[in-house]
Amino acid sequence: MTTTRTATATRRRFGVLAADFAVLGLNYADRAAFGIAGPLIIAEFGFSNAAFGWLASIFALAYSPFGFIGGWLADRFGPRNVMGWAVLAWSAFTALTAAGIGFVSLLVIRFLFGAGEGPQATVTAKLMHNWFPKRELGTALGIANAATPLGGAVATPVVVAIMHATQGNWRLPFLIFGGLGLLAAVGWFWVVRDTPEQHPRVNDAEVRVIRQDQAEATEAAQQDAPGFWSCVARPAVWATAIAYFGYAWILWTFVSWFPSYLVQERGIDLDGLAVSGAIPWVGGCVGLIAGGALTDWLVRRIGDPEAPRRWLVITCLAATAVLFALVSMVTSTVAAVAVMTAVVFLLYLTGAQYWIIVGEAVPAARYGAVSGAVQMFATSASIFAPLVTGYLADSSWGWGGVFVVAGAITLVGPVLLLFAGRRRA
Repeated sequence: MTTTRTATATRRRFGVLAADFAVLGLNYADRAAFGIAGPLIIAEFGFSNAAFGWLASIFALAYSPFGFIGGWLADRFGPRNVMGWAVLAWSAFTALTAAGIGFVSLLVIRFLFGAGEGPQATVTAKLMHNWFPKRELGTALGIANAATPLGGAVATPVVVAIMHATQGNWRLPFLIFGGLGLLAAVGWFWVVRDTPEQHPRVNDAEVRVIRQDQAEATEAAQQDAPGFWSCVARPAVWATAIAYFGYAWILWTFVSWFPSYLVQERGIDLDGLAVSGAIPWVGGCVGLIAGGALTDWLVRRIGDPEAPRRWLVITCLAATAVLFALVSMVTSTVAAVAVMTAVVFLLYLTGAQYWIIVGEAVPAARYGAVSGAVQMFATSASIFAPLVTGYLADSSWGWGGVFVVAGAITLVGPVLLLFAGRRRA
């Protein structure tokens, strides 16, 4: 008598997700470290807020185009290689930040650091699309990207503790984080493959689970796919890009300047910064996981893969803009941190949705390049937001102007998504 046994599906996709979570957490820890150390860097070199704003913005001048380059390269050479080499690059320049001796040297190092960090978001989006079925995609992207605020939350007390223990040595955290990055790259290459079909420990049953609700990208389908510019011109794509620009404006104002705002405007000391600077990041971590899980549940319940994600962006991004404008108007530090925590929570509720909306609007063969173009446009906000913030903070507008201007810019995206963001049939 012969018994037919059905193999249990492996779950290697969650190992890939864990590896991506780890490198994204390190990515944001490295990134947040500069803002956390900002008050000491400003004090040591005598920088004005405007000068520090240039150092924060020069990172994004490379980060923004390398988001597009990373997506384009991931389409051709696979997300595994692109992310692995990116981790090595950004970790090297994280460590080299400790060698900064003035404005020019820090400007060059920060630019090269931004180039290394640029590919991470588009490569993550490509990798998760390769490894997860659509019904799990929002949750997977939400969990992966939740590592970014978690990295900021962990980095804040760690960097402060290292600086406190070394009597204000802001260079040592960059050396430590750079070394951790080299170890992370080794782990990445060991765990990750571009697709489940390439992984030696993924069985056919798991491949079927992943592919059962995906349209297979055949060679013919790739050849017949619309051109790059045709995809970018779709309303759902450019409206999402503008909404993502507003998201990035608030995020980069927060990442680059919130620690300095707490020190300059609210009188927080180094010990207080370890707690006050970390709390909003925790709200962001919860928001990303909750946003992905919520929209996946709504998609399964409603049967529409796009509308729940678009409406979440519209409502939460509009609320984020209004609350951010109010940060400087509250009367106490506790209230300011509470409002900022709500801002980051609502902002990150939308964080995984931009990539999925774009993925629904364009064919798989163009996804890496189109999502890279969306990121390049959106993250141009990371060039301008820190710079504009520095000048506004030094001007008669002050910090109140910083938050109101950011809120107004961010409101544009939800309005456009409301009227122009529907997926083309």
